[in-house]
Amino acid sequence: MSARVAAAELLIAVLDHGRALEDALDSTPSFGALEGRDRAFARALATATLRRLGAIDAVLSRFLQRPLPESALHGRALLRIGAAQVLVLGTPAHAAVGETVEAANTLREARGFAKLINAVLRRVAGEGPALLASLQPGADLPAWLFTRWRAAYGAEADAIARALLTEPPLDLTAKSDAARWTEALGATMTPTGSMRLPTHAGVDSLPGFSDGAWWVQDAAAALPARLLGDVRGKRVLDLCAAPGGKTLQLAEAGALVTALDKSNSRLDRLRENLARTKLSAELIRADALEYRPGVLFDAVLLDAPCTSTGTLRRHPDVAWLRRPNDVRALAELQLKLVSASAAMLNPGGILTYAVCSLEPEEGPGIAAQALKRGWTRAPIARGEIPGADGFVSQDGDLRTLPSHWNEIGGLDGFYAVRLTPPKAG
Repeated sequence: MSARVAAAELLIAVLDHGRALEDALDSTPSFGALEGRDRAFARALATATLRRLGAIDAVLSRFLQRPLPESALHGRALLRIGAAQVLVLGTPAHAAVGETVEAANTLREARGFAKLINAVLRRVAGEGPALLASLQPGADLPAWLFTRWRAAYGAEADAIARALLTEPPLDLTAKSDAARWTEALGATMTPTGSMRLPTHAGVDSLPGFSDGAWWVQDAAAALPARLLGDVRGKRVLDLCAAPGGKTLQLAEAGALVTALDKSNSRLDRLRENLARTKLSAELIRADALEYRPGVLFDAVLLDAPCTSTGTLRRHPDVAWLRRPNDVRALAELQLKLVSASAAMLNPGGILTYAVCSLEPEEGPGIAAQALKRGWTRAPIARGEIPGADGFVSQDGDLRTLPSHWNEIGGLDGFYAVRLTPPKAG
C-alpha cells in the first residue's frame, strides 16, 4: 500500500505542484521511505501513469458522473494510478482495485473517496481496455501539444505519439572500444554507434560502470558533439553543459574542453562523471548570457535550454509541465544564447546549436533567425556521421524524431544546426 501512496504523491507533486518527476523523487517523503522493489514499483507506476495520463483520464471520465473536486488531490491521484495498473501495467484487476482502495482507506485525505474509487476501478477493469484501444493517437498528450505536432509533422505526428507509449531502451556511449563493451554488456550497437540495452535496471552494477568505461546517453543526444568534427587539440566550449554527456564525448575525442553551466548541483554531477571516466575538463559556473572568455574558442556546442518535448519517452512528466507560452519564451532565450556565443568564438569558429525539442520555433526557427542576423549555415554532409544520413534534412541540419528507428526502440527527438558566426564589422 505504501508504494501506491508514494506513487500517488509523486503524481500530486508533478501535476498539482508543478515539480519535475526527477525532483519529486528526491523530495517526496513517502517515496523516500521506500526501499527495493517497493521503491521501483512506485516509480514505475508514477511514470506509467504520466506516460498514459491523457488516455487514462479519458477512460475515467466515462465512469465519473462529475469530476472530483479540485481539492481531492489524493483521491484523483489514486484513481489514476489504479487505472494505470489495470490498463497499462497489466496488474490483475482484483489486486489493482483492492489494494488501491485499501491505500485510499489509509489516507485521511482520500478515505472519503474509497467507495467511489472501488466502483470506478471495477468498471475500468471491465470496460476500460476496450475504451483505451478505441482512442486515437495523441490521446495521451495535452491537446495543445499534439495539435502543434500535427501542424509541424502531418501524419508523422501519429507515429511520434505511438512511439511515446513504451519505455525506451537504455543507450550508452563507450569511452573507447565500443565493440568490446557491446559484447561484454550483452548490448546491441545502434546504426550510429551507441550501445543499446533493453532495460534501465541497475545501471551502476553493470560491467564497466565503476571503471568509467561508458556513460548513459541517448543515441540522439550523442550526435550534436560529433558535428564539430575532429576536435583534437582544439579549445571547445560546452555551453549549458551539465550533466555532461557531450562534455565527456568532447574530452574523449581530444578537445580542450571548458564546460559551463549556471547550476552548482548539475556541475557537481558533471564533476562526478568526469572523475568516474577519468576524463578532464575545465568547469565554470556562470550564466551563458553573461560569460565572456579571456581567450576565444575554436568551437562552441550549445545544447540550449528548451521545452524538452523530444524526450517524452524518458520524461513523460514534461508533457504535463509545459504550457503553450513556454515555446515562445524559450525560443527568445535560445536566440539570445546563439547571439552571445558569437562573442566566444574565434574568427572562422563553429557553433553547433542543438535542442531536444520537437517544436519548430526552437529548432529551424532559431536557425532561420540566426541566418538573418549574419550567421552562415555549415551544412551536414551525407555520410559525415555513419548511420545518420536519414536524419539529415535538405538544408543540411539534423532532425531526429521518436518515431525514427521504430524497429529497434526509437530515440529521442533532437534538432541540430552547424553555424559560423557573422563576420566582424
